[in-house]
Amino acid sequence: MSQVIRTPKVFDVCIIGSGAGGGTAAKVLTEGGLNVVMLEAGPLLNPRVDYKEHVWPYQLPHRGAGIGGQARHELNGEFLAPNGFWEIEGEPYTSAPGSNFRWFRSRIEGGRTNHYGRISLRISAGDMKARSRDGLGDDWPISYEELSPYYDKVEAFIGVFGSKENLADAPDGVFLPPPKPRCTETLVKKACDQLNITCIPSRMAILTKPVNGRAPCHYCAQCGRGCISASNFSSSQVMIPPAQATGRFTLIPNAMAREVIVGKDGKAQAVSYIDKTTRTEMRVHAKAFVLAASACETARLMLNSRSTLFPNGIANSSGVVGRYLTDSVGSNVTGYFPQLASVAPHNHDGVGGMHMYMPWWKGDRKNDFPRGYHIEFGGGRHMPGVGGFDGLCNEHEGYGASLKQSVRSKYGNFIGFSGRGEMIPNPDTYCEIDPLVVDKWGIPVLRFHFAWSDHELKMAKDMQETFRSIVEAAGGTVVDSARRADAAPKNAGNEPAGRPYGISEGGEIIHELGTVRMGDDPKTSVLNKNCQAHDVKNLFVGDGACFVTGPDKNPTLTITALSWRTSEYILDQANKGEI
Repeated sequence: MSQVIRTPKVFDVCIIGSGAGGGTAAKVLTEGGLNVVMLEAGPLLNPRVDYKEHVWPYQLPHRGAGIGGQARHELNGEFLAPNGFWEIEGEPYTSAPGSNFRWFRSRIEGGRTNHYGRISLRISAGDMKARSRDGLGDDWPISYEELSPYYDKVEAFIGVFGSKENLADAPDGVFLPPPKPRCTETLVKKACDQLNITCIPSRMAILTKPVNGRAPCHYCAQCGRGCISASNFSSSQVMIPPAQATGRFTLIPNAMAREVIVGKDGKAQAVSYIDKTTRTEMRVHAKAFVLAASACETARLMLNSRSTLFPNGIANSSGVVGRYLTDSVGSNVTGYFPQLASVAPHNHDGVGGMHMYMPWWKGDRKNDFPRGYHIEFGGGRHMPGVGGFDGLCNEHEGYGASLKQSVRSKYGNFIGFSGRGEMIPNPDTYCEIDPLVVDKWGIPVLRFHFAWSDHELKMAKDMQETFRSIVEAAGGTVVDSARRADAAPKNAGNEPAGRPYGISEGGEIIHELGTVRMGDDPKTSVLNKNCQAHDVKNLFVGDGACFVTGPDKNPTLTITALSWRTSEYILDQANKGEI
Protein backbone atom coordinates (compact mmCIF):
# COMPACT_ATOMS: atom_id res chain seq x y z
CA MET A 1 0.00 0.00 0.00
CA SER A 2 1.81 3.05 -1.29
CA GLN A 3 -0.19 5.82 0.27
CA VAL A 4 -2.50 6.67 3.13
CA ILE A 5 -5.59 8.69 2.26
CA ARG A 6 -6.59 11.07 5.04
CA THR A 7 -10.05 12.55 5.36
CA PRO A 8 -9.85 16.33 5.86
CA LYS A 9 -12.86 16.42 8.15
CA VAL A 10 -12.39 16.06 11.91
CA PHE A 11 -15.42 14.41 13.50
CA ASP A 12 -16.41 14.91 17.11
CA VAL A 13 -16.38 11.16 17.79
CA CYS A 14 -15.24 8.11 15.85
CA ILE A 15 -16.83 4.77 16.82
CA ILE A 16 -15.26 1.46 15.85
CA GLY A 17 -17.94 -1.24 15.51
CA SER A 18 -21.69 -1.08 14.94
CA GLY A 19 -22.96 -3.73 17.38
CA ALA A 20 -24.73 -3.30 20.71
CA GLY A 21 -22.22 -0.86 22.22
CA GLY A 22 -21.31 0.99 19.06
CA GLY A 23 -24.92 1.42 17.95
CA THR A 24 -25.94 2.70 21.38
CA ALA A 25 -23.08 5.20 21.41
CA ALA A 26 -24.06 6.43 17.95
CA LYS A 27 -27.67 7.03 19.02
CA VAL A 28 -26.83 8.84 22.25
CA LEU A 29 -23.96 10.94 20.90
CA THR A 30 -25.70 12.11 17.72
CA GLU A 31 -28.93 12.91 19.53
CA GLY A 32 -26.77 14.87 21.97
CA GLY A 33 -25.55 17.07 19.11
CA LEU A 34 -22.18 15.54 18.16
CA ASN A 35 -21.01 14.67 14.67
CA VAL A 36 -20.15 10.98 14.64
CA VAL A 37 -18.40 8.67 12.18
CA MET A 38 -18.63 4.89 12.56
CA LEU A 39 -16.30 2.30 11.04
CA GLU A 40 -17.82 -1.13 10.36
CA ALA A 41 -15.65 -3.99 9.12
CA GLY A 42 -18.47 -5.49 7.06
CA PRO A 43 -21.09 -4.34 4.57
CA LEU A 44 -24.32 -2.48 5.13
CA LEU A 45 -27.39 -4.54 5.97
CA ASN A 46 -30.72 -4.64 4.17
CA PRO A 47 -33.13 -6.64 6.35
CA ARG A 48 -35.59 -7.33 3.54
CA VAL A 49 -32.84 -8.94 1.47
CA ASP A 50 -30.45 -10.29 4.08
CA TYR A 51 -32.82 -11.67 6.73
CA LYS A 52 -34.35 -15.10 6.20
CA GLU A 53 -36.85 -15.70 9.00
CA HIS A 54 -39.66 -16.70 6.60
CA VAL A 55 -37.55 -18.74 4.17
CA TRP A 56 -38.30 -22.47 3.83
CA PRO A 57 -35.60 -25.09 3.32
CA TYR A 58 -36.77 -25.88 -0.20
CA GLN A 59 -36.17 -22.24 -1.18
CA LEU A 60 -32.40 -22.55 -0.65
CA PRO A 61 -30.06 -24.44 -2.98
CA HIS A 62 -28.68 -26.56 -0.15
CA ARG A 63 -31.78 -26.58 2.09
CA GLY A 64 -29.85 -24.59 4.67
CA ALA A 65 -26.93 -27.01 4.94
CA GLY A 66 -24.46 -25.02 2.87
CA ILE A 67 -22.20 -26.25 0.08
CA GLY A 68 -21.08 -29.76 0.90
CA GLY A 69 -23.04 -29.63 4.14
CA GLN A 70 -20.46 -27.32 5.68
CA ALA A 71 -23.14 -25.40 7.65
CA ARG A 72 -24.55 -28.48 9.40
CA HIS A 73 -24.62 -27.96 13.17
CA GLU A 74 -22.98 -24.56 12.77
CA LEU A 75 -24.34 -21.32 14.17
CA ASN A 76 -23.88 -19.62 10.80
CA GLY A 77 -26.14 -21.84 8.71
CA GLU A 78 -27.75 -20.49 5.56
CA PHE A 79 -30.98 -19.72 7.42
CA LEU A 80 -29.48 -17.47 10.06
CA ALA A 81 -29.04 -13.73 10.02
CA PRO A 82 -26.05 -12.88 7.82
CA ASN A 83 -22.32 -12.66 8.34
CA GLY A 84 -21.64 -14.57 11.50
CA PHE A 85 -18.69 -16.90 11.31
CA TRP A 86 -16.48 -19.14 13.41
CA GLU A 87 -13.88 -18.90 10.67
CA ILE A 88 -13.39 -16.01 8.21
CA GLU A 89 -11.31 -16.68 5.12
CA GLY A 90 -8.18 -14.56 5.21
CA GLU A 91 -8.83 -13.36 8.78
CA PRO A 92 -7.47 -16.09 11.04
CA TYR A 93 -6.75 -16.23 14.74
CA THR A 94 -4.64 -18.76 16.58
CA SER A 95 -4.66 -20.71 19.83
CA ALA A 96 -1.50 -21.30 21.85
CA PRO A 97 -0.31 -24.91 22.24
CA GLY A 98 -2.49 -26.72 24.77
CA SER A 99 -5.32 -24.21 24.36
CA ASN A 100 -8.43 -24.11 22.25
CA PHE A 101 -10.58 -21.02 21.84
CA ARG A 102 -13.39 -20.45 19.36
CA TRP A 103 -14.03 -16.87 18.29
CA PHE A 104 -17.35 -16.07 16.61
CA ARG A 105 -17.20 -12.85 14.63
CA SER A 106 -19.73 -10.90 12.63
CA ARG A 107 -18.74 -8.59 9.85
CA ILE A 108 -21.89 -6.63 9.02
CA GLU A 109 -23.81 -3.55 10.14
CA GLY A 110 -25.21 -4.34 13.58
CA GLY A 111 -22.68 -7.08 14.23
CA ARG A 112 -23.73 -10.00 16.39
CA THR A 113 -26.96 -8.27 17.49
CA ASN A 114 -28.45 -9.47 14.19
CA HIS A 115 -28.53 -13.07 15.41
CA TYR A 116 -27.93 -13.24 19.17
CA GLY A 117 -30.49 -14.82 21.51
CA ARG A 118 -31.99 -11.52 22.80
CA ILE A 119 -31.75 -12.75 26.40
CA SER A 120 -31.60 -9.53 28.46
CA LEU A 121 -30.57 -9.97 32.09
CA ARG A 122 -29.37 -7.27 34.45
CA ILE A 123 -26.17 -7.83 36.43
CA SER A 124 -27.06 -7.69 40.13
CA ALA A 125 -25.62 -5.59 42.94
CA GLY A 126 -23.99 -8.73 44.34
CA ASP A 127 -22.44 -9.58 40.99
CA MET A 128 -20.67 -6.23 40.84
CA LYS A 129 -19.19 -6.54 44.33
CA ALA A 130 -18.56 -10.29 44.41
CA ARG A 131 -14.95 -10.03 45.55
CA SER A 132 -16.15 -8.41 48.76
CA ARG A 133 -18.13 -11.59 49.34
CA ASP A 134 -15.78 -14.41 48.31
CA GLY A 135 -12.37 -12.78 47.80
CA LEU A 136 -12.00 -13.80 44.14
CA GLY A 137 -11.29 -11.45 41.25
CA ASP A 138 -12.09 -7.78 41.71
CA ASP A 139 -15.10 -5.61 42.46
CA TRP A 140 -16.42 -3.30 39.77
CA PRO A 141 -15.54 0.39 40.25
CA ILE A 142 -19.21 1.26 39.85
CA SER A 143 -22.24 0.03 41.75
CA TYR A 144 -25.54 -1.40 40.58
CA GLU A 145 -27.21 1.80 41.78
CA GLU A 146 -25.05 3.80 39.35
CA LEU A 147 -25.84 1.52 36.41
CA SER A 148 -29.53 0.88 37.11
CA PRO A 149 -30.84 4.16 35.57
CA TYR A 150 -29.13 3.21 32.31
CA TYR A 151 -30.68 -0.24 32.35
CA ASP A 152 -33.99 1.61 32.67
CA LYS A 153 -33.24 3.80 29.65
CA VAL A 154 -32.16 0.89 27.48
CA GLU A 155 -35.09 -1.36 28.40
CA ALA A 156 -37.62 1.41 27.85
CA PHE A 157 -36.15 2.19 24.43
CA ILE A 158 -35.48 -1.27 22.98
CA GLY A 159 -38.34 -3.17 24.68
CA VAL A 160 -37.71 -6.12 27.00
CA PHE A 161 -40.40 -8.50 28.22
CA GLY A 162 -40.33 -10.03 31.69
CA SER A 163 -42.03 -10.16 35.06
CA LYS A 164 -41.47 -8.47 38.41
CA GLU A 165 -40.13 -11.12 40.80
CA ASN A 166 -38.18 -9.18 43.47
CA LEU A 167 -35.18 -11.54 43.30
CA ALA A 168 -31.85 -10.19 44.53
CA ASP A 169 -29.80 -12.09 41.94
CA ALA A 170 -32.15 -11.26 39.05
CA PRO A 171 -33.03 -7.56 39.34
CA ASP A 172 -36.35 -6.47 37.90
CA GLY A 173 -36.46 -4.04 35.02
CA VAL A 174 -38.74 -1.97 32.81
CA PHE A 175 -40.72 -4.85 31.36
CA LEU A 176 -43.26 -5.49 28.65
CA PRO A 177 -45.73 -8.34 29.37
CA PRO A 178 -44.11 -11.76 28.90
CA PRO A 179 -45.61 -14.32 26.49
CA LYS A 180 -47.50 -17.23 28.02
CA PRO A 181 -45.67 -20.51 28.73
CA ARG A 182 -45.82 -23.19 26.08
CA CYS A 183 -46.59 -26.85 26.74
CA THR A 184 -42.95 -27.82 27.29
CA GLU A 185 -42.33 -24.88 29.60
CA THR A 186 -45.35 -25.73 31.72
CA LEU A 187 -44.01 -29.26 32.09
CA VAL A 188 -40.60 -28.02 33.25
CA LYS A 189 -42.11 -25.39 35.54
CA LYS A 190 -44.03 -28.06 37.47
CA ALA A 191 -40.86 -30.10 37.95
CA CYS A 192 -38.94 -27.05 39.14
CA ASP A 193 -41.65 -26.22 41.67
CA GLN A 194 -41.36 -29.77 42.97
CA LEU A 195 -37.58 -29.39 43.34
CA ASN A 196 -37.75 -25.83 44.77
CA ILE A 197 -35.86 -24.47 41.76
CA THR A 198 -36.92 -20.94 40.79
CA CYS A 199 -38.50 -20.87 37.31
CA ILE A 200 -39.89 -17.57 36.03
CA PRO A 201 -40.78 -15.85 32.73
CA SER A 202 -37.67 -15.10 30.74
CA ARG A 203 -36.41 -11.59 30.00
CA MET A 204 -35.81 -10.99 26.30
CA ALA A 205 -35.45 -8.00 23.99
CA ILE A 206 -38.47 -8.95 21.89
CA LEU A 207 -41.57 -6.78 21.71
CA THR A 208 -44.90 -8.06 22.97
CA LYS A 209 -46.41 -4.60 22.50
CA PRO A 210 -45.59 -1.81 20.01
CA VAL A 211 -42.60 0.33 21.05
CA ASN A 212 -41.37 3.46 19.27
CA GLY A 213 -43.11 2.55 16.03
CA ARG A 214 -41.87 -1.04 16.01
CA ALA A 215 -44.50 -3.77 15.68
CA PRO A 216 -44.87 -6.49 18.30
CA CYS A 217 -43.58 -10.00 17.67
CA HIS A 218 -45.84 -12.11 15.43
CA TYR A 219 -44.54 -15.35 17.03
CA CYS A 220 -42.92 -16.94 14.00
CA ALA A 221 -40.19 -18.15 16.40
CA GLN A 222 -37.41 -17.43 13.91
CA CYS A 223 -35.53 -14.66 15.76
CA GLY A 224 -32.13 -16.16 15.00
CA ARG A 225 -32.77 -15.51 11.32
CA GLY A 226 -33.25 -11.78 11.84
CA CYS A 227 -36.53 -9.90 11.99
CA ILE A 228 -37.81 -7.87 9.07
CA SER A 229 -40.41 -6.17 11.29
CA ALA A 230 -37.71 -5.19 13.84
CA SER A 231 -39.80 -6.75 16.58
CA ASN A 232 -36.67 -8.05 18.22
CA PHE A 233 -33.68 -5.92 19.10
CA SER A 234 -30.72 -5.41 16.81
CA SER A 235 -28.41 -2.44 16.68
CA SER A 236 -28.84 -2.24 12.91
CA GLN A 237 -32.61 -1.70 13.17
CA VAL A 238 -33.06 -0.05 16.56
CA MET A 239 -29.99 2.03 17.46
CA ILE A 240 -28.47 3.09 14.15
CA PRO A 241 -31.65 4.47 12.47
CA PRO A 242 -32.16 7.16 15.17
CA ALA A 243 -28.54 8.20 14.72
CA GLN A 244 -29.01 8.43 10.96
CA ALA A 245 -32.15 10.51 11.45
CA THR A 246 -30.16 13.28 13.16
CA GLY A 247 -28.14 14.04 10.03
CA ARG A 248 -24.99 13.97 12.17
CA PHE A 249 -24.01 10.37 11.50
CA THR A 250 -21.65 8.88 8.91
CA LEU A 251 -21.32 5.11 8.57
CA ILE A 252 -18.32 3.79 6.65
CA PRO A 253 -18.78 0.09 5.80
CA ASN A 254 -16.09 -2.44 4.85
CA ALA A 255 -13.60 -0.52 6.97
CA MET A 256 -11.13 -2.81 8.77
CA ALA A 257 -9.56 -0.81 11.61
CA ARG A 258 -5.79 -1.30 11.80
CA GLU A 259 -4.49 1.16 14.38
CA VAL A 260 -5.39 4.09 16.61
CA ILE A 261 -2.94 6.90 15.92
CA VAL A 262 -1.63 8.90 18.89
CA GLY A 263 -0.49 12.52 18.59
CA LYS A 264 2.46 14.17 20.31
CA ASP A 265 0.09 15.40 23.01
CA GLY A 266 -0.67 11.82 24.01
CA LYS A 267 -4.26 11.92 22.72
CA ALA A 268 -5.75 9.71 20.05
CA GLN A 269 -6.08 11.71 16.86
CA ALA A 270 -7.03 9.26 14.11
CA VAL A 271 -7.82 5.68 13.17
CA SER A 272 -6.04 3.99 10.31
CA TYR A 273 -8.24 1.48 8.48
CA ILE A 274 -8.25 -0.62 5.35
CA ASP A 275 -10.98 0.03 2.81
CA LYS A 276 -11.73 -3.62 2.03
CA THR A 277 -13.30 -2.82 -1.35
CA THR A 278 -10.22 -0.98 -2.71
CA ARG A 279 -7.53 -2.42 -0.38
CA THR A 280 -6.49 1.18 0.30
CA GLU A 281 -5.30 2.37 3.69
CA MET A 282 -7.41 5.28 4.91
CA ARG A 283 -7.34 7.50 7.96
CA VAL A 284 -10.21 9.22 9.75
CA HIS A 285 -9.71 11.96 12.35
CA ALA A 286 -11.82 12.75 15.41
CA LYS A 287 -11.69 14.51 18.76
CA ALA A 288 -12.65 11.37 20.69
CA PHE A 289 -12.82 7.64 19.98
CA VAL A 290 -15.11 4.84 21.19
CA LEU A 291 -13.81 1.31 20.62
CA ALA A 292 -16.77 -1.06 20.38
CA ALA A 293 -15.55 -3.77 18.03
CA SER A 294 -16.20 -6.61 20.55
CA ALA A 295 -14.06 -7.55 23.55
CA CYS A 296 -11.35 -9.40 21.65
CA GLU A 297 -11.34 -7.24 18.51
CA THR A 298 -11.03 -4.10 20.62
CA ALA A 299 -8.09 -5.64 22.50
CA ARG A 300 -6.49 -6.57 19.17
CA LEU A 301 -6.84 -3.02 17.87
CA MET A 302 -5.32 -1.57 21.02
CA LEU A 303 -2.42 -4.04 21.11
CA ASN A 304 -1.65 -3.28 17.46
CA SER A 305 -1.70 0.48 18.13
CA ARG A 306 1.96 0.79 19.12
CA SER A 307 3.92 4.02 19.26
CA THR A 308 6.88 5.55 21.05
CA LEU A 309 4.47 6.66 23.78
CA PHE A 310 2.81 3.25 24.01
CA PRO A 311 5.22 0.54 22.84
CA ASN A 312 2.95 -2.22 24.21
CA GLY A 313 -0.23 -0.84 22.67
CA ILE A 314 -2.28 2.28 23.16
CA ALA A 315 -3.35 3.00 26.77
CA ASN A 316 -1.56 -0.17 27.92
CA SER A 317 0.93 1.15 30.45
CA SER A 318 -0.59 -1.34 32.90
CA GLY A 319 0.03 -4.31 30.60
CA VAL A 320 -3.56 -5.39 31.25
CA VAL A 321 -4.91 -5.16 27.67
CA GLY A 322 -5.84 -8.66 26.59
CA ARG A 323 -5.85 -10.03 30.14
CA TYR A 324 -8.79 -11.16 32.31
CA LEU A 325 -10.55 -12.72 29.31
CA THR A 326 -13.62 -14.77 30.27
CA ASP A 327 -16.44 -16.65 28.61
CA SER A 328 -19.60 -18.10 30.15
CA VAL A 329 -19.41 -21.61 31.55
CA GLY A 330 -21.72 -23.83 29.52
CA SER A 331 -22.96 -27.41 29.76
CA ASN A 332 -25.97 -29.12 28.20
CA VAL A 333 -28.36 -32.02 28.71
CA THR A 334 -31.25 -33.22 26.55
CA GLY A 335 -34.24 -35.08 27.96
CA TYR A 336 -36.81 -37.22 26.16
CA PHE A 337 -40.38 -36.89 27.45
CA PRO A 338 -42.68 -39.68 26.24
CA GLN A 339 -45.79 -37.88 27.50
CA LEU A 340 -45.27 -35.20 24.83
CA ALA A 341 -45.88 -37.83 22.15
CA SER A 342 -49.56 -37.92 23.10
CA VAL A 343 -49.99 -34.16 22.77
CA ALA A 344 -52.02 -33.31 19.70
CA PRO A 345 -50.00 -31.55 17.00
CA HIS A 346 -50.39 -27.84 17.45
CA ASN A 347 -48.91 -24.53 16.36
CA HIS A 348 -45.88 -24.00 18.55
CA ASP A 349 -46.47 -20.24 18.81
CA GLY A 350 -43.92 -18.09 20.55
CA VAL A 351 -40.81 -15.99 20.30
CA GLY A 352 -37.58 -17.37 18.90
CA GLY A 353 -36.36 -18.55 22.26
CA MET A 354 -37.48 -19.53 25.73
CA HIS A 355 -40.57 -18.16 27.43
CA MET A 356 -39.27 -19.20 30.86
CA TYR A 357 -35.87 -19.68 32.49
CA MET A 358 -34.30 -20.49 35.85
CA PRO A 359 -32.26 -17.68 37.45
CA TRP A 360 -29.60 -18.63 40.00
CA TRP A 361 -31.46 -20.00 43.00
CA LYS A 362 -28.69 -21.27 45.30
CA GLY A 363 -26.98 -18.03 46.23
CA ASP A 364 -27.89 -18.48 49.89
CA ARG A 365 -26.24 -21.92 50.10
CA LYS A 366 -22.71 -23.24 50.40
CA ASN A 367 -21.79 -24.69 47.01
CA ASP A 368 -18.71 -26.52 45.73
CA PHE A 369 -17.89 -23.60 43.45
CA PRO A 370 -18.02 -19.78 43.61
CA ARG A 371 -20.67 -17.58 42.01
CA GLY A 372 -23.56 -19.13 40.08
CA TYR A 373 -25.34 -20.00 36.87
CA HIS A 374 -28.77 -19.75 35.29
CA ILE A 375 -30.58 -22.31 33.16
CA GLU A 376 -31.98 -21.80 29.68
CA PHE A 377 -34.25 -24.45 28.20
CA GLY A 378 -36.45 -25.15 25.23
CA GLY A 379 -38.00 -27.82 23.07
CA GLY A 380 -41.21 -28.90 21.44
CA ARG A 381 -42.43 -28.70 17.86
CA HIS A 382 -40.49 -25.72 16.63
CA MET A 383 -39.24 -25.64 13.04
CA PRO A 384 -36.46 -28.24 12.72
CA GLY A 385 -33.00 -26.94 11.97
CA VAL A 386 -30.38 -28.42 9.68
CA GLY A 387 -29.14 -31.66 11.19
CA GLY A 388 -31.87 -31.68 13.81
CA PHE A 389 -32.60 -35.38 13.30
CA ASP A 390 -29.03 -36.60 12.83
CA GLY A 391 -28.93 -38.25 16.25
CA LEU A 392 -32.17 -40.11 15.60
CA CYS A 393 -30.93 -41.24 12.19
CA ASN A 394 -27.80 -42.65 13.82
CA GLU A 395 -29.90 -44.65 16.30
CA HIS A 396 -32.56 -45.93 13.91
CA GLU A 397 -31.86 -49.08 11.92
CA GLY A 398 -33.39 -48.73 8.51
CA TYR A 399 -34.46 -46.03 6.12
CA GLY A 400 -37.39 -44.86 4.06
CA ALA A 401 -40.88 -45.20 5.53
CA SER A 402 -39.76 -46.73 8.83
CA LEU A 403 -37.24 -43.94 9.42
CA LYS A 404 -39.82 -41.27 8.60
CA GLN A 405 -42.29 -42.83 11.03
CA SER A 406 -39.66 -42.91 13.75
CA VAL A 407 -38.86 -39.25 13.17
CA ARG A 408 -42.55 -38.32 13.32
CA SER A 409 -43.08 -40.28 16.55
CA LYS A 410 -40.15 -38.57 18.28
CA TYR A 411 -40.57 -35.07 16.82
CA GLY A 412 -41.29 -32.49 19.51
CA ASN A 413 -40.70 -34.82 22.46
CA PHE A 414 -37.30 -33.46 23.49
CA ILE A 415 -36.37 -30.59 25.81
CA GLY A 416 -32.83 -29.29 26.05
CA PHE A 417 -31.26 -27.63 29.11
CA SER A 418 -28.25 -25.33 29.00
CA GLY A 419 -26.36 -23.76 31.88
CA ARG A 420 -24.71 -20.35 31.66
CA GLY A 421 -22.35 -19.64 34.54
CA GLU A 422 -19.69 -17.25 35.73
CA MET A 423 -16.03 -17.88 34.97
CA ILE A 424 -13.48 -16.55 37.45
CA PRO A 425 -10.65 -14.72 35.59
CA ASN A 426 -7.39 -16.67 35.74
CA PRO A 427 -3.81 -15.92 34.64
CA ASP A 428 -3.85 -18.71 32.03
CA THR A 429 -6.65 -17.17 29.99
CA TYR A 430 -5.89 -14.13 27.84
CA CYS A 431 -5.30 -12.97 24.27
CA GLU A 432 -2.18 -11.46 22.74
CA ILE A 433 -0.79 -10.60 19.33
CA ASP A 434 0.58 -13.61 17.45
CA PRO A 435 4.12 -12.56 16.42
CA LEU A 436 4.09 -14.68 13.27
CA VAL A 437 0.60 -14.44 11.74
CA VAL A 438 -1.18 -11.58 9.97
CA ASP A 439 -4.53 -11.45 8.20
CA LYS A 440 -4.99 -10.73 4.51
CA TRP A 441 -4.99 -7.02 5.27
CA GLY A 442 -1.54 -7.31 6.84
CA ILE A 443 -2.84 -6.79 10.39
CA PRO A 444 -1.33 -9.02 13.12
CA VAL A 445 -3.90 -11.46 14.52
CA LEU A 446 -4.80 -12.58 18.02
CA ARG A 447 -3.43 -15.66 19.73
CA PHE A 448 -5.60 -17.11 22.49
CA HIS A 449 -4.66 -18.83 25.71
CA PHE A 450 -7.55 -20.47 27.51
CA ALA A 451 -8.05 -22.76 30.49
CA TRP A 452 -10.96 -23.59 32.77
CA SER A 453 -10.14 -23.82 36.47
CA ASP A 454 -11.56 -26.23 39.04
CA HIS A 455 -14.17 -23.58 39.85
CA GLU A 456 -15.74 -23.90 36.39
CA LEU A 457 -15.41 -27.69 36.22
CA LYS A 458 -17.26 -28.08 39.52
CA MET A 459 -19.94 -25.71 38.27
CA ALA A 460 -20.39 -27.78 35.09
CA LYS A 461 -20.72 -30.91 37.24
CA ASP A 462 -23.45 -29.24 39.28
CA MET A 463 -25.23 -28.23 36.07
CA GLN A 464 -25.28 -31.82 34.86
CA GLU A 465 -26.67 -33.10 38.16
CA THR A 466 -29.33 -30.38 38.25
CA PHE A 467 -30.45 -30.97 34.68
CA ARG A 468 -30.80 -34.69 35.33
CA SER A 469 -32.90 -34.05 38.43
CA ILE A 470 -35.24 -31.75 36.50
CA VAL A 471 -35.65 -34.18 33.60
CA GLU A 472 -36.42 -37.09 35.91
CA ALA A 473 -38.79 -35.05 38.08
CA ALA A 474 -40.69 -34.09 34.93
CA GLY A 475 -41.08 -37.74 33.92
CA GLY A 476 -38.41 -37.72 31.23
CA THR A 477 -35.26 -39.65 30.46
CA VAL A 478 -31.83 -38.14 29.90
CA VAL A 479 -30.69 -39.05 26.40
CA ASP A 480 -27.32 -37.34 26.47
CA SER A 481 -25.16 -35.94 29.23
CA ALA A 482 -21.58 -35.76 30.40
CA ARG A 483 -21.49 -36.46 34.12
CA ARG A 484 -17.94 -37.80 34.45
CA ALA A 485 -14.73 -35.82 34.54
CA ASP A 486 -13.47 -37.92 31.62
CA ALA A 487 -16.74 -38.11 29.73
CA ALA A 488 -15.61 -36.39 26.56
CA PRO A 489 -13.22 -38.00 24.07
CA LYS A 490 -9.82 -36.56 23.36
CA ASN A 491 -9.69 -33.95 20.62
CA ALA A 492 -7.30 -33.91 17.72
CA GLY A 493 -4.32 -31.63 17.25
CA ASN A 494 -3.33 -29.32 20.08
CA GLU A 495 -6.80 -29.19 21.63
CA PRO A 496 -6.98 -30.13 25.30
CA ALA A 497 -8.02 -33.68 26.14
CA GLY A 498 -11.67 -33.99 27.07
CA ARG A 499 -14.42 -31.63 28.08
CA PRO A 500 -15.17 -32.66 31.67
CA TYR A 501 -18.88 -32.69 32.52
CA GLY A 502 -19.64 -31.50 29.00
CA ILE A 503 -18.14 -28.08 29.70
CA SER A 504 -18.12 -25.80 26.68
CA GLU A 505 -14.96 -24.86 24.82
CA GLY A 506 -13.59 -21.41 25.47
CA GLY A 507 -15.47 -18.88 23.35
CA GLU A 508 -18.19 -21.34 22.36
CA ILE A 509 -20.91 -19.50 24.30
CA ILE A 510 -19.92 -16.23 22.53
CA HIS A 511 -19.89 -14.24 25.77
CA GLU A 512 -16.24 -13.22 25.71
CA LEU A 513 -15.64 -10.35 28.13
CA GLY A 514 -12.82 -8.53 29.83
CA THR A 515 -9.48 -7.78 28.07
CA VAL A 516 -9.71 -3.98 28.61
CA ARG A 517 -11.29 -3.82 32.01
CA MET A 518 -12.19 -0.79 34.08
CA GLY A 519 -10.99 -0.08 37.62
CA ASP A 520 -9.86 2.64 39.98
CA ASP A 521 -6.16 1.68 39.89
CA PRO A 522 -4.32 2.54 36.63
CA LYS A 523 -1.72 -0.12 37.47
CA THR A 524 -4.25 -2.96 37.32
CA SER A 525 -6.87 -1.64 34.89
CA VAL A 526 -7.06 0.17 31.56
CA LEU A 527 -10.21 2.23 32.01
CA ASN A 528 -11.71 4.34 34.76
CA LYS A 529 -15.30 4.01 35.97
CA ASN A 530 -16.52 5.95 32.91
CA CYS A 531 -14.84 3.49 30.51
CA GLN A 532 -12.31 6.19 29.71
CA ALA A 533 -8.67 5.13 29.28
CA HIS A 534 -6.47 6.11 32.20
CA ASP A 535 -3.61 6.88 29.78
CA VAL A 536 -5.49 8.50 26.89
CA LYS A 537 -8.30 10.79 27.97
CA ASN A 538 -10.13 10.92 24.64
CA LEU A 539 -10.20 7.13 24.22
CA PHE A 540 -13.21 5.13 25.46
CA VAL A 541 -14.40 1.53 25.28
CA GLY A 542 -18.05 0.75 24.59
CA ASP A 543 -18.23 -3.04 24.42
CA GLY A 544 -17.77 -6.07 26.67
CA ALA A 545 -14.02 -5.52 26.94
CA CYS A 546 -14.63 -3.15 29.87
CA PHE A 547 -16.25 -5.79 32.10
CA VAL A 548 -14.47 -6.53 35.37
CA THR A 549 -16.18 -9.88 35.81
CA GLY A 550 -18.46 -12.00 33.63
CA PRO A 551 -21.49 -12.91 35.76
CA ASP A 552 -23.89 -15.59 34.56
CA LYS A 553 -26.08 -12.97 32.90
CA ASN A 554 -25.95 -12.74 29.11
CA PRO A 555 -23.93 -9.55 28.54
CA THR A 556 -25.66 -7.61 25.74
CA LEU A 557 -28.05 -5.65 27.96
CA THR A 558 -25.19 -4.58 30.22
CA ILE A 559 -23.03 -3.62 27.22
CA THR A 560 -25.78 -1.28 25.99
CA ALA A 561 -26.35 0.19 29.46
CA LEU A 562 -22.63 0.84 29.98
CA SER A 563 -22.29 2.34 26.50
CA TRP A 564 -25.25 4.66 27.14
CA ARG A 565 -23.66 5.75 30.43
CA THR A 566 -20.25 6.30 28.82
CA SER A 567 -21.81 8.24 25.94
CA GLU A 568 -23.56 10.62 28.32
CA TYR A 569 -20.22 11.17 30.04
CA ILE A 570 -18.62 11.95 26.66
CA LEU A 571 -21.38 14.46 25.93
CA ASP A 572 -20.77 16.12 29.29
CA GLN A 573 -17.02 16.29 28.66
CA ALA A 574 -17.56 17.65 25.17
CA ASN A 575 -19.85 20.38 26.47
CA LYS A 576 -17.15 21.33 28.97
CA GLY A 577 -14.49 21.40 26.25
CA GLU A 578 -12.52 18.62 27.94
CA ILE A 579 -12.31 16.43 24.82
